[in-house]
Amino acid sequence: MENAKELILEGLDCANCASKIEQEVKKIKGVKNASVDFVSSKLNIEAENKDVLADITIAVTKIVKNIEVDIKVVEPENKSDNINVFDELFNKKTLARFGSGIALFVIPLIFELPHWIELLMFVASYLIFGVDVIYKAYKNLLGKHFFDENFLMSIATFGAFAIGEYAEGVAVMLFYQVGEIFQDMAVNHSRNSIKALFDLRPDYANLEVNGEIKKVSPEEVKVGDYIIVKPGEKVPLDGRVVEGRSVIDASALTGESLPVEVEPGDEVLSGVVNKIGLITVEVTKEFQQSTVSRILDLVQNAGSKKAATENFITKFARYYTPIVVLIALLLAFIPPIITRGTGIAQWINRALVFLVVSCPCALVISIPLGFFGGIGGASKKGILVKGGNYLEALNSIDTVVFDKTGTLTKGVFSVNEIIAFDGFSKDEILEIASYAENFSNHPIAATILNEYKGKIDKSSIKDHIEIPGYGIKVIAEGKEILVGNSKLLKRENIKVPEADEIGTIVYVALDGKCVGYIVISDQLKDDSADTIKELKKMGVRRTIMLTGDNSATGSKIARELGLDAVYSELLPDQKVERFEELYENKLTKGNIIYVGDGINDAPVIARADVGIAMGALGSDAAIEAADIVLLTDEPSKLINAIKIARRTRSIVWQNIVFALSVKVLVLALGVFGIANMWEAVFADVGVALLAVLNSTRAMNEGKVAEEQKS
Repeated sequence: MENAKELILEGLDCANCASKIEQEVKKIKGVKNASVDFVSSKLNIEAENKDVLADITIAVTKIVKNIEVDIKVVEPENKSDNINVFDELFNKKTLARFGSGIALFVIPLIFELPHWIELLMFVASYLIFGVDVIYKAYKNLLGKHFFDENFLMSIATFGAFAIGEYAEGVAVMLFYQVGEIFQDMAVNHSRNSIKALFDLRPDYANLEVNGEIKKVSPEEVKVGDYIIVKPGEKVPLDGRVVEGRSVIDASALTGESLPVEVEPGDEVLSGVVNKIGLITVEVTKEFQQSTVSRILDLVQNAGSKKAATENFITKFARYYTPIVVLIALLLAFIPPIITRGTGIAQWINRALVFLVVSCPCALVISIPLGFFGGIGGASKKGILVKGGNYLEALNSIDTVVFDKTGTLTKGVFSVNEIIAFDGFSKDEILEIASYAENFSNHPIAATILNEYKGKIDKSSIKDHIEIPGYGIKVIAEGKEILVGNSKLLKRENIKVPEADEIGTIVYVALDGKCVGYIVISDQLKDDSADTIKELKKMGVRRTIMLTGDNSATGSKIARELGLDAVYSELLPDQKVERFEELYENKLTKGNIIYVGDGINDAPVIARADVGIAMGALGSDAAIEAADIVLLTDEPSKLINAIKIARRTRSIVWQNIVFALSVKVLVLALGVFGIANMWEAVFADVGVALLAVLNSTRAMNEGKVAEEQKS
């Protein structure tokens, strides 16, 4: 979109800051919508018009600096290369800083020193560990951002010094900093692991120029250029094999390891790996339009469409922290007034425990990582999920509606029978139909043309009209030919003969009279029946098929698969109408999902709660239309997608329950003086670290387990 812009927030390591940036950017004049993806550090902005984008970018930079001074706002083309996080965090300067700070902290604990020396050493140690935290808290205060972790940690440690707990104040800052380092390492490791799951991008292309091979960036290659792909190399751009034979491995795209043989004339997609022979490929799409580029763009931008759980936690965090801070203030000053035997220092200490625990980082960090991990794991199985909201929607399904041809059936047709009337022979019926179907790309047309062995005088075919949902009308050798379903004949006021055969009936009419029909059958996919059974086991209430085929064929397939209902003889617009009826009559709050084979089903896919395009590898239109794209022709991929969604939800809720339980427990213990600041630091950074590590399990699609029915 011309009115959209993407910015990179380099150095974004605070999920709470990401939430604040998103909120503030949405308030900028001219911004229609904004979303920060913490995992990829991207800020996606949609403006009211493109003319205000430059002003918005300037405003964004100011907002980001007010919220987090260390974050840089850069254009995508100017982003820094990946930094080794370990080297960055554990360089000589950092090690010297921590070494000196720990020495100054430990010496007063071991040796008996005069009070003023002890105090100086603790203060020096505290400043070594905490000066950057204090500075960030100061900058945030100037920007009127009060309840961030830097502010809370500064107040808590200042308070510890104020009541004479010097060692505890230094220890809290020390362990907070150590926890932050390990937390940053875990977050960056998770980010890199997620990116590695769909690291399909080819590094180079072997461009053939005047008989010589030149290694270039894939972006430099143009449509019509020839590239050489050696054994073991990725195919860098979509193209057509013009020379050589080989076997390709498409597992990185589809999750399926079955190799595919290619020869001159075959299409190959970017991202697949050439396994055996040397092949020459004519490029048919530039890199930005190639399959691998589109897939990477979809998956990497999936974080901008957030799940309801993620949005809820973001809102929850906005209220949770101020409430806990208010309770801390009340805890510090009210009990000493109304109780006896406890001093104000003791209650302030308990209040400081509240402040340390109050940061919601464990929730705000781990939940987007969990959802993005699930999306990354799904992509490795050949399932593209365009956002956490769609992944979460798969956890609550009322009805799954399927298209028939190409979805539950193979879409590979064969002519079973030809019925002829009025003295016409079967061969003549086939010939008449072949003239009508000659210019059509429909699978049924291809079946009829493959069955016909004779020659067709293409010059005699005039006025070819393809009528979607009905059939084809042409003038050939001066005669009007109609080939299509019963609706086409009724539309032209031609009497429709009875047909008892099971299959797709293609009627043939010549000069206003039906002269015969062709019976064409399709085969069920091997895993269609198992998919329907598995959906019912998972708690899906209804499985329904919508088809334009005749009722006899539709009913036969529905019985074989065990579907709950089938609606036949539907035109494309009638499919949408029937889907609307199903939507209005659903008995639960669950979602209605539509699964189709892409382009032809686009209107219904767009209407569904979750629209799923199947067998869409290389189909730009299908990838654009659907919310979830199954890159192979297997219906069972839907089962995989649901299992990944359930596993992801389980991990996300584990983090929510674990984080809140530990925090509430420590808060409660803090009120009674049982928990001290050491436990409080664990409840903050320790819990965040464990939650982040748990989120990485969502990436492991190989261990997707069956969940209990929800």
